[in-house]
Amino acid sequence: MVVSGVTLTTAIVIKVTPRRPPKQVDDELSLEQVENDRWGPAPKDATRLIATVHALRRKPLRALTPEDLRLLVGQQVGLPVLIPRTLALLEREPMLEGDFYAGDVLVSVLRVPASYWRAHPTELALVERILAAGPDVKSDIDAFRDRLRDS
Repeated sequence: MVVSGVTLTTAIVIKVTPRRPPKQVDDELSLEQVENDRWGPAPKDATRLIATVHALRRKPLRALTPEDLRLLVGQQVGLPVLIPRTLALLEREPMLEGDFYAGDVLVSVLRVPASYWRAHPTELALVERILAAGPDVKSDIDAFRDRLRDS
């Protein structure tokens, strides 16, 4: 644009903020405390599953068992906090077992929606490394990859 013989240009500046590595979370805190989101007690007519999820959200993170993680991840509760912790355990023991069967924690992770993995590519890369380590859950691995492709 020319104004009074002076050429003016407009520049658009886009600030790109690199994804920060996840901050360290105090293991003594509960999921409710970390997320600063208190759910309170489960409703009186809640199912056992709902009551358990409410109770687990108040449990210190350090005290969450593989079964607790399997259940919370399976219910898609607190994923940004719990997925990194769960993947750290799965790196050491890919066939980590909750209450059902060897590998049930990994299967729960593989059922997390593709949208989560797209928003967390570093964690997705870690899942792929865990899968490459060879746990024998081929059908669940294939279903996970299909969901990523199809959505």
